[in-house]
Amino acid sequence: MKKYLNIIVAGLVIVLVGYFLFFVQGPGMFRTSPNLPMNPMNESGNNTYNQSNKVNESSLPIPPMLEDINPDPNKAEFQITAQNATKEFVPGVKTETMGYNGDYLGPVLRVRNGEEVSVKVKNNLEDEITTIHWHGLEVDGEDDGGPHSGIQPGKSWTPEFTIEQSAATLWYHPHPEQNTGRQVYKGLAGLFFIEDEVSDHLEVPKDYGVNDVPLIIQDKRFNEDGSFQYDLGMHDVMQGLQGDTLLVNGAIDPYLEVPKGMMRLRILNGSNASVYELGFDNNQIFYQIASDGGFLEKPIEMDELKLGSAERAEILVDFSDYNNGDIVQMSNQGLEFMKFIVNGESENQFKIPDQLASIEKIDLEDAVRTREFVFQGMGPGVNINGKQMDINRIDELVNLHETEIWEISNESGMGMMGGIAHPFHAHGVQFQIIDRDGNPPPPNETGWKDTFLVYPGEKVRAIATFNHSGVFMYHCHILEHEDAGMMGQFKVD
Repeated sequence: MKKYLNIIVAGLVIVLVGYFLFFVQGPGMFRTSPNLPMNPMNESGNNTYNQSNKVNESSLPIPPMLEDINPDPNKAEFQITAQNATKEFVPGVKTETMGYNGDYLGPVLRVRNGEEVSVKVKNNLEDEITTIHWHGLEVDGEDDGGPHSGIQPGKSWTPEFTIEQSAATLWYHPHPEQNTGRQVYKGLAGLFFIEDEVSDHLEVPKDYGVNDVPLIIQDKRFNEDGSFQYDLGMHDVMQGLQGDTLLVNGAIDPYLEVPKGMMRLRILNGSNASVYELGFDNNQIFYQIASDGGFLEKPIEMDELKLGSAERAEILVDFSDYNNGDIVQMSNQGLEFMKFIVNGESENQFKIPDQLASIEKIDLEDAVRTREFVFQGMGPGVNINGKQMDINRIDELVNLHETEIWEISNESGMGMMGGIAHPFHAHGVQFQIIDRDGNPPPPNETGWKDTFLVYPGEKVRAIATFNHSGVFMYHCHILEHEDAGMMGQFKVD
């Protein structure tokens, strides 16, 4: 009872402080998106490009593929080291960072469905415990990399698991209790690709780094000395840390030269909290072909893509009708942050496929129970079902191989400045969204999802079958909320 009273009191304090800041500081303090730098036009004032434009710009870094050191075609073995480093995001200015096998972010791990995988993870961080969580991967709890799997400084952890899911773009990041936000913000994150027979045979771009390119989008705040600003103020505690500078694969305002043809972009919202509304400056049409857990059944034509923290999407963009030197800008809510420069001919002429994958829909009649999860509270009082994270408490017991419906409602901050959208994530399982407030989900949410936004006042129903045993997390993927206790544990047995 005392703990619940403390949560209620903390929530009331945050509400009062929030009202004070809102009316005294003004609504502008409560940004819903970062103030992003604009990409300037060239001197001629049109959207064409010449070599002189590259003076103060950087080409898009492409994360390297991590070498599989096991020659057995049915097995994969990798080595990853989390380490402190420095990086120049602005030439001549060094920023203290963290990275996997490098100075910022990490390499791509590529595996196949059915493959036995082993990853030796070493913690070379200075005086910090870390973990490595395989976000979106369906594995047992002991291999999932949640806060129970802490790696002490100088020590290693070697999970072993078999890939048992279809082709998808997943990712990995640290998950230490109450320190996830800071470690991710400093740079610990990377991509994890699964391939299978479907991805092998689909006629879509798959030449990595050429026409199949990852975009890890993150927002940051920099101090005057170039260091990352991770000093959480009231706004950051309430809504999660949102930056004013966008990075793509660790670069500010990058450009990517693309051929006149089809490009496949694997997009990750790797930010701590921000929701992105992505599109192109000329309203270029694109097609979403995959969501968090893999390919959709059919491509979805779109001109805007909304992604909450930790959500992924694969899209196809056709640059065939442009001339050499033409520029297409990617933007967030209309603010441009990356250039695509058309240059040269594509070696292959791809078309938008009519069919991508077959997704077996889970029958609602197979669900043995429905569980309710309610996002509540604000600031340090955020919670789920009135409870904050306790690593010694199991909140939900799930039977192995059973199917359940999970109802996630967002009552957090209701009536206070409109509330905030929370991205819900559960470990070790992929969901199918049934409905949003009783309405069918949008077409690009009809595939497999491990993370999805729940808007203020909204209820989302999702269904899943729990085929892996162990202790797993469910939580808000605004990392500052997760660290504050907006997280619970479920045990599958």
